[in-house]
Amino acid sequence: MRSACFILILLFTAVSADALADRRVALVMGNSAYQNVPGLPNPKNDASDMTAKLKDLGFEVVTGLDLDLVRMRGTVRDFIKKLDRADIALFYYSGHGLQVNGNNYIAPVDAHLSSYDDLDFETLPMDLVLAAMERSSKVNLVFLDACRDNPLAENLARSMGTRSGSVGRGLAKLGSGVGSLIAFATQPGNVAFDGSGRNSPFTTALLRHLGTPGEDITRDLVHVRRDVLEATYGKQVPWDNSSLTGDVVLNPLPIQEPKADFAPTPVPIGPNNAVEIAYWETIKDSADKSFFQAYLQQYPNGAFKALAKLKIDAINSRVDEQRQANERQKAERVQGEPVDKSPDDVKTVARLEHPDPEVSEDSGELALSTQRELARIGCLTGQVDGKWGAASQKALINYAKRQGIKLASVEPTGDLLKGLKTIRARVCPLFCADGMEAREGRCESAGATGLSAFDGRWALTRRATNSLCGWRELTADVSIKNGKIYAPSWEGKIASDGTLRIIHRFVHEGKKGSNILNGKIKGNRGRGKFYHVGGECAGIVEINKM
Repeated sequence: MRSACFILILLFTAVSADALADRRVALVMGNSAYQNVPGLPNPKNDASDMTAKLKDLGFEVVTGLDLDLVRMRGTVRDFIKKLDRADIALFYYSGHGLQVNGNNYIAPVDAHLSSYDDLDFETLPMDLVLAAMERSSKVNLVFLDACRDNPLAENLARSMGTRSGSVGRGLAKLGSGVGSLIAFATQPGNVAFDGSGRNSPFTTALLRHLGTPGEDITRDLVHVRRDVLEATYGKQVPWDNSSLTGDVVLNPLPIQEPKADFAPTPVPIGPNNAVEIAYWETIKDSADKSFFQAYLQQYPNGAFKALAKLKIDAINSRVDEQRQANERQKAERVQGEPVDKSPDDVKTVARLEHPDPEVSEDSGELALSTQRELARIGCLTGQVDGKWGAASQKALINYAKRQGIKLASVEPTGDLLKGLKTIRARVCPLFCADGMEAREGRCESAGATGLSAFDGRWALTRRATNSLCGWRELTADVSIKNGKIYAPSWEGKIASDGTLRIIHRFVHEGKKGSNILNGKIKGNRGRGKFYHVGGECAGIVEINKM
């Protein structure tokens, strides 16, 4: 037995050494401080946090932040030099990207893209990085958080006139060679959210799930997709394209050496099942059935097949028991039974279970009065007509549940009515349908009411921050109604949170031009930035209600 244990330990050591022998190289780039269009708040944070994450996973990382074209090309060159004989190569980019004629491009911070000819001179083709990775590495992983709404693409499209249809929305689908996986922040042709926190929704989910111990990369991305769907209310769907030929586990489960009192499983030990035994030892005490399901998938006829199935059945049984307990507890709460009854609760229960005999319960007036009181405290939303039916019973149950009392019946009683009349505040909250909001006890349209706060005339002042505008300050009057901007040569929208985007079209020296304004209003004031499409005039915007 001791000799068998010794052999097993040696095999464990060999397997562990092989698992750690792979060479991992990563390129991480994040661009926030764009010079010719409004900056992005998160990409620099995204790239910094992803660098730390990948270093923890054993990657040698080449990082570039806020890169102009020259520095971007130099950073990519440094990465390519390190790719030779890499087992895993990874590329992460956060910032502006665009697709033209089905090809994807990365936009450095100094990109302008005032004409189609600028595309080859001001951007970096994404294929340049992907081709180098596929030439040198066995496994290639690409994560592109570059599908944001891109004003650079708008500049380019306007300059191309009738050819503007070749400038696509978001990024195009990428092909990949064998052994590659490409993950987009959202589906091809769509745009992703930048996020209101430190990181974008996509990168937030990557940081949380990438390198889950013992989990394949494709499973990590399933969790990422779920998180992003939840964070964006289903508006953004991460997408990936994979030609991997096997599992890629960035963070293998640690292989534990057997303890001194190790009692070996009565399974023949040999070179064909040593890895299987090592794997089983790492999962046998787990309470997560996914580990045992993974074992059965990897070893459908393995030595521990029966034990794995028993483990799964036991875990399922515990889950079912917990679910039934939760349902019982929920049912008790619906019936209004309190978890801990105070003396006052006990008195209330007693009053409901033993109604005052002096109050008649045979009168229809009792039902009508009870309905009125339930409606007054917000628990009855149906008709108050003296007919005690299912709606009234449901309202009474809801009231008892929120007050933490137990009902002897769901019929009105004199003492129940007395208790309701003593309540001065609303008990049951107001629930409104989708698109409606509760305001002062009524359901009102969320959109119209929220946007109406911005209705009126506003003074919009642009102040140039460079001499290329040819002017220092210009002011115009615009009207806002129901979230839309009304004024000659001005168009745009404002969201319910005050975020606005406006386009000002004009003719200067016989040439058509336009400015893009982005900002946000709070109360009667707002601030933002503007830039000239196809030019370098830019500055700040102030907007004040008149």
